[in-house]
Amino acid sequence: MKRKSIFVTEVFTSIQGESTWAGYPCFFIRLSGCNLRCRYCDSKHSYPQGRKTPISALIMKFAASSAAIAEITGGEPLAQAGFQELALGLRDRGGGRPVLVETNGSQNISAVPDGVIVVMDMKCPDSGESAKMDLGNLNRLRPYDEVKFVISSRRDFVWARRMVVKHDLPGRCHAVLFSPAHERVSAATLASWVLDSGMPVRVQVQLHKVVGLP
Repeated sequence: MKRKSIFVTEVFTSIQGESTWAGYPCFFIRLSGCNLRCRYCDSKHSYPQGRKTPISALIMKFAASSAAIAEITGGEPLAQAGFQELALGLRDRGGGRPVLVETNGSQNISAVPDGVIVVMDMKCPDSGESAKMDLGNLNRLRPYDEVKFVISSRRDFVWARRMVVKHDLPGRCHAVLFSPAHERVSAATLASWVLDSGMPVRVQVQLHKVVGLP
């Protein structure tokens, strides 16, 4: 059944700060509501139910935007019934521009339409939410999807390294990203761990925060 509206926390244009698409001007749609409560969450303002917004209006705004890409984020986008309709509309009406969805890893990513790029978090132990991951998603990744681990400690790094190796993540998807949790692990420390490990993963900082944008 098609949905006419979806609950939105905010719509804005900024520099994409994460994933291999970092640096591009991006049209963000932040949907409201999240089923997780990660210790390092920087989007707590998206927890309450946001504004009920026509899906067609969001699609039209992206179609009229000059941003190079679009991203549906949250909160947790896949938890909303209108997500598929929104993702399809952005994909089909965006003039061929890439559409990303950032998801927390607890929801079945097979709901993401073909051609829409998944950037999926794998919550490490120190997030407090790793037990809620849908590990079946690791078998659902497509060659153009990406996986992100936010690292808060050496324990998180060891756990993430084990997941990368056990599930052959570099062979399953386009990129595996390791990001330092803000004020918990420095980028330099994480980089040294990755170098010592020899894993083919990318160390990434939140570029939008470096340049001082939302």
